[in-house]
Amino acid sequence: MISKTYLRYIWLLDTIKRSKYPLTFEDIAKRWEGSPYAYMGGLPIRTFHEHRKGIEELFGVIIECDKSKGYIYYIKNPEVLIQNPYAQLLLRKYSVPQDFSTFNMMRDRILLEEIPHGTGYFDSVVESMRTNTELVIDYQRYEGQQETLTMQPYSMKVYNRRWYVLGYIKEKESIRHLALERFLDLHTTTNKFEFPKDFIPRKYYDNVVGIYVNEELPVVNLKIRVYGVQMEYMRMLPLHKSQSEVKSRYGEFAEFTYRVCLTPELKSKILAMGPNVEVLEPLEYREEIMSQISASLDRYMKKE
Repeated sequence: MISKTYLRYIWLLDTIKRSKYPLTFEDIAKRWEGSPYAYMGGLPIRTFHEHRKGIEELFGVIIECDKSKGYIYYIKNPEVLIQNPYAQLLLRKYSVPQDFSTFNMMRDRILLEEIPHGTGYFDSVVESMRTNTELVIDYQRYEGQQETLTMQPYSMKVYNRRWYVLGYIKEKESIRHLALERFLDLHTTTNKFEFPKDFIPRKYYDNVVGIYVNEELPVVNLKIRVYGVQMEYMRMLPLHKSQSEVKSRYGEFAEFTYRVCLTPELKSKILAMGPNVEVLEPLEYREEIMSQISASLDRYMKKE
């Protein structure tokens, strides 16, 4: 589950944002007492101001106090929320009804997706990113090997309900991903690193589906044909941001093109659509997908 500290940040930001009238600290503290998160402890004035500071550092959102109107709190730069997709995602995913009694009555009928596992070190990683300090991580790979790695964390990303940390790993002399749920232990250090000025995490993923980035893979033109109801799913939820619909026949198929790297995640996404998708180009990739499907069929046809 997401850390309690960040849940408190989200609650405070959401409460002030959604309030129909200005709130004093006393108003906010009273609402906290009646919220689903009150079990985490109280909201003393000192903690409240620490949360304001944390929200500004994490989201860039300033919660200002207007002393001339009776010490009321408001969001000074609401436009930042509109410009920050990360803040919008967290508010949509983790904010809850302000009326706890309503939420409590409906809890068996409002079914939320399972929150990503492996967030025990979430706060430490974020703090390391904020201060640009190295981490020493005891890590266990999915294959079973254990190793100790020194990482300079650059960013974090959720993929398939798992948190991943992206950064430069000294022992590998390259930028790599680590799954947060595979951390066995984490040690913070005081060793500073300089975050690369030309490194933009969002741009790092520009040409891939998922999180796998191999800088040796070229960006290619991919064309697929999608059949049946899968057409509408693709139109509503594009496989990649470069998706462009180039041809369609009503009720039969639609063709989409992309500029992407042919990564393992992309192949998994295509295969998961089964008979509803057909790779048209590049020809070599079409043959690769055909070979994968053939191998799966052979496994099913194999007799014991």
